Amino acid sequence: MTKKLGNRDLRRPRNILVVGNGGRENSIAWALAKDKFTEKIYVSPGNGGTASQRKCIRLKTDSEAHESIIKECERLQVDLIIIGPEAPLAAGLANSLRAAGLTVFGPCKNGALLEASKDWAKRLMVENNIPTARYWTTSSEAEALEILHHYGKPLVTKADGLASGKGVTVCESINQTKKSIKEIFSGKFGQAGNKVILEERIEGPEVSIFALCDGEQLLVLPPAQDHKRLLDGDKGPNTGGMGAYAPAPLINQKELIEITDLILIPTLNGLKRKKINYIGVIYAGLMLTSSGPKVIEFNCRFGDPECQALMPLMGDELGAVLLSCARGELKNSPQLTFKSGFSACVVAASKGYPESPQTGDKVDISLESNSSVQIFHAGTTINDSNNIITSGGRVLSIVAQGESFDEAFNLAYKSMKKVNFKGMQFRKDIGYQVRDNKINN
Repeated sequence: MTKKLGNRDLRRPRNILVVGNGGRENSIAWALAKDKFTEKIYVSPGNGGTASQRKCIRLKTDSEAHESIIKECERLQVDLIIIGPEAPLAAGLANSLRAAGLTVFGPCKNGALLEASKDWAKRLMVENNIPTARYWTTSSEAEALEILHHYGKPLVTKADGLASGKGVTVCESINQTKKSIKEIFSGKFGQAGNKVILEERIEGPEVSIFALCDGEQLLVLPPAQDHKRLLDGDKGPNTGGMGAYAPAPLINQKELIEITDLILIPTLNGLKRKKINYIGVIYAGLMLTSSGPKVIEFNCRFGDPECQALMPLMGDELGAVLLSCARGELKNSPQLTFKSGFSACVVAASKGYPESPQTGDKVDISLESNSSVQIFHAGTTINDSNNIITSGGRVLSIVAQGESFDEAFNLAYKSMKKVNFKGMQFRKDIGYQVRDNKINN
């Protein structure tokens, strides 16, 4: 029986706060606005595109100011808080909000170690027989070089802590591995690189799997595929992600069930054994090797830009499902529906990204979001003249849907022509794995 207060369905959040300022949070807010029961969506701190979205209001509260967020949530009668980025989760924002009696979708500080410490996550995998690559953890440059010498082959290097998706280098040679080890221990990623994981290279296509979790149960979403490298042909440095598409045909429904049994359920059980009540997203980045799927990494939130590709496929029950998760009542939530068709996401980044992104440039957009094409802002802000200005490396995403991947990507790239800013760069080959036709840009 549906719980009601007057004419209000208590399973549907009326006022929602989304914490974060990226494209992920912009797309989540856009998707939540589809629910007719949702009245206001506050985004903190939001970005240059927040206020232009339906039902969305920007709050400029810093995610580090836990008490300020609590007071704002109480003042605004927020029913549900969704924490988007990994940094506030790792800093314990969910803990503070729950201690104040607020309803939160996002793991506690200990649960966020799934992403905040690659060594911790690797040990969790080993303890629970979750398939992953062989690895070594070290806090010493000399020891890391010694491990490399004995292994005798190039290794993947990973900063242990949070590095905005840029702390991983898939090295092509022993010399490149040596260089990467030295860079990490020289402070390239700050304290995130105090400990380094060296990992054997494994081969195969990559796929991102997302599961919504209420601490006891999982709801697995359609798979997506990210494109990490900056340049066409998967060349250049790693980035936070230059584009994505969903649903990824690399995995069929039967294989998704097998991955759930092999990886996701053992992960949740492992967290429970550590007395962690994990409420939020479990994101498994997988490599489909010749010997089966293996976990490359776990994240404790929606992927970015995979989230942007997925959100337009979500039904208007999304807010109610996330609220049920936050309450530990996923089994009582309405069924989450998914739009048929295919979704394509292409990221426009600023000049110099990812090493030294240029900011402060005016962004011209002659396009409005609709049911088939969406503009999700990330590194943007509004200046005193009410102009959209670049403020980060990944500036925005153009996302489009179609009845085929060719149709979706053709529409995304056509729409990208209606966006312009100085030094704008984007990959021309996002979705090459699933596209039949070349796109003329």
